[in-house]
Amino acid sequence: MASDEEGEVCDYFYDDDDAEEDAAAGLEEDSSPPPPPPPHGADYWAITQETVFAAQKQDLSTVMNLLNIKKYQARALLIHHRWRIDGIYDSLDKGRECMLRNAGIVLQENNSMVAAGSTTPWRTVTCKVCFEEFSMAAVSTMDCGHCFCNDCWTGHFHAAVESGKKQIRCMEVKCSAFCDENLVLFLLGQKYPDMAKRFNRFLLESYIEDNASVKWCPSTPNCGHAIRVGTGERYCEVECPCGLSFCFNCMAHAHSPCPCPIWEKWNAKRSEGENIKWILANTKSCPKCFKAIEKNGGCNLVRCKCGQCMCWLCGGGTGMDHTWTSIAGHSCNRYKEESRGKTADTSREQMERYKHYHDRFKIHGDSYSVEKQKLGATIAEQVRLLESDKDRPLAIRDGDWLTRAHRRLLVSRQVLSRSYVFAYYMFGGGCQLRTLPVPAARRAGASLLGVARNLFEDQQEQLEQHVEHLSRSLAEAAVVAGTPEAEIVRQKQAAVTLAKTVERLCGEMYKCIQDELLTLLVEPMTIAAYRPDGPDRARELAA
Repeated sequence: MASDEEGEVCDYFYDDDDAEEDAAAGLEEDSSPPPPPPPHGADYWAITQETVFAAQKQDLSTVMNLLNIKKYQARALLIHHRWRIDGIYDSLDKGRECMLRNAGIVLQENNSMVAAGSTTPWRTVTCKVCFEEFSMAAVSTMDCGHCFCNDCWTGHFHAAVESGKKQIRCMEVKCSAFCDENLVLFLLGQKYPDMAKRFNRFLLESYIEDNASVKWCPSTPNCGHAIRVGTGERYCEVECPCGLSFCFNCMAHAHSPCPCPIWEKWNAKRSEGENIKWILANTKSCPKCFKAIEKNGGCNLVRCKCGQCMCWLCGGGTGMDHTWTSIAGHSCNRYKEESRGKTADTSREQMERYKHYHDRFKIHGDSYSVEKQKLGATIAEQVRLLESDKDRPLAIRDGDWLTRAHRRLLVSRQVLSRSYVFAYYMFGGGCQLRTLPVPAARRAGASLLGVARNLFEDQQEQLEQHVEHLSRSLAEAAVVAGTPEAEIVRQKQAAVTLAKTVERLCGEMYKCIQDELLTLLVEPMTIAAYRPDGPDRARELAA
């Protein structure tokens, strides 16, 4: 950047004219310094309507100082890059002027029309819209150099704001430059103060609606928080201050280690779950056309619409000759081992398979609810008893190990529950595998899937066993007033050891899914990183 000593005038990002226009529009100038950047490690912030201005000002100040441009130009550039400052840094490789031009930003210092207009001795100007003569005080010129009367500008701004635009372009034909938001607020504030307030609200809301790193919490009813995540953290799970944990990518409830596309399929299929269970419990399939048949009375011989007769007891095909007590040439009182082969009812097999995975998904989900409520209350009471016993040593009175072990149990329950959703689609043809070019490579790909599946299911089985062991250990833990210290130490060691084992197994399962299984799919998928204590909680951003 050139200095004043070299004879060049530096751009500014906010001058006295801007402040006067803000004041004329009825808006107070905020002279307070921008909030400090988040401390290291604090990647998630909760923003409310009261703190959105502070969050927005922080990013605007960064870009204004980086590129030495005005406030409205910084906002236009950030909206162009969806408020991704790292995207602006990447675009700087093409040069500052090229980056600003691509975003529709025109700098006044580079505009020959404005430079020429500033030295003309004309006292009146003809507006190119209404073709009336106006004094220089009654017209306004944008940084692009196009000049129109204030009345025409005001009408243009009013129509744009009424249609919901956050960024208003110049009236000149084929001019893509953005108008100065301070001038928009100033002119609208004189004639349409309500529209000026509406436009100012649009500018604030753009930080959330046009920001790839900020999304509203999906709680119902809405808690009023918007969550801002760190750069490049699209696939993450975060806990809102209202208590809801959700996936930042798809806005569904937290679902790792299940990828977003698979979780969406599962939610769509769950609406069919009760129907599938009813069909399995109350119908049998025709041995010929495999359509489901419901029997509501009569003898054990049933005839399908396709004409095939079947025995209701065993589902086998029969002839028509029968009595109330028997079917001619058919006996099914003895169990026969036989291969189903081509006559297998694949639709019913698929329903049975869904029921297998859904039952385990629901069992672990129900266990999570019980362990969170009932066991959680018991753990909290035991921690209170430990910490209130002043006669014991401090190391014994510390009940944090109980709280942490309980938290590990809850997180691992959710991981187990969702892992069955992933397995249902991954190993059942619900996900398309990459096609390898030659038959040998295809066989290798199939063997890779088989090896990865065995690894995943072994890890799933081990995790399930240790989670149940941890659950039983915490449920049987008894910390009362007279519990010997040696017994408390024993229970602590057992709980801590199991919690660490569960944490390790969960991490290994995540690694297997991300590195071994998802790499075999055609559709690129990823999952949120494993967090032993669950999704990180967003911090409240100070106003």
